[in-house]
Amino acid sequence: MKKKKYLNSGTVTLLSFAVESECTFLDYIKGGTQINFTVAIDFTASNGNPSQSTSLHYMSPYQLNAYALALTAVGEIIQDYDSDKMFPALGFGAKLPPDGRVSHEFPLNGNPDNPSCCGIDGILEAYHRSLRTVQLYGPTNFAPVVTHVARHAATVQDGSQYSVLLIITDGVISDMAQTKEAIVNAAKLPMSIIIVGVGQAEFDAMVELDGDDIRISSRGKLAERDIVQFVPFRDYVDRTGNHVLSMARLARDVLAEIPDQLVSYMKAQGIRPRPPPGPPAHTPSRSPSHTPPASPMHTNI
Repeated sequence: MKKKKYLNSGTVTLLSFAVESECTFLDYIKGGTQINFTVAIDFTASNGNPSQSTSLHYMSPYQLNAYALALTAVGEIIQDYDSDKMFPALGFGAKLPPDGRVSHEFPLNGNPDNPSCCGIDGILEAYHRSLRTVQLYGPTNFAPVVTHVARHAATVQDGSQYSVLLIITDGVISDMAQTKEAIVNAAKLPMSIIIVGVGQAEFDAMVELDGDDIRISSRGKLAERDIVQFVPFRDYVDRTGNHVLSMARLARDVLAEIPDQLVSYMKAQGIRPRPPPGPPAHTPSRSPSHTPPASPMHTNI
């Protein structure tokens, strides 16, 4: 500055700039994005004989078993983001009547053309009916149900739909390599996977699929996104018997990652939220349209 001919020490030329708004999960929900919920239940023999009280599938006349509790806790929250309340429900690892064929992707309602059940109560009814008709067998293969949901997710990738697969299992997985490949392939699609582990087994394989610490890979290919969330059901069993409080905690933790996973997909695909629909014309007396209630899925937004 002491030099008379001093001009500057260099210049920075700004060629362009953009102001971008950060979109949230609720922005997409308000814009009409639907959550397609599918449940897949483990019917393998390692769960124990359903007629015995030691079985994870035991149908007590007095209380829900771990499978039904986990399904109800998660399903009752997520169903508010699906307008038609029709949910595909699948089973895997059982021998089916009449010929004893082993299936890893069978409809709980017995209808392969339309495996959807009406609401969470419909899923529970189909689940209990299946327990009375199929034979628990094995092995425990996840890949078929992951691929089943991925096929549906691949048909609509414009941001109007997002699929969530809930797998409830006792954790003894048999097709780890195939499941990892299916998850890596699904990571580029609009879908997330929730795994709830029931029982006292070691869940090391489930933790690996979760991919929070090390991103899951298959054949040298990394998953584009982390789409799996795993929680062990036993961590949410309230010793005092307060199922309501413990299941609320389960739902909160299970669904905590879904908003960020949905937004990460939309962002990667360059999909912006659609503007919320305006109020209906010429109906001033109509009550405000229903929006999903506050829920654990909103906590991290």
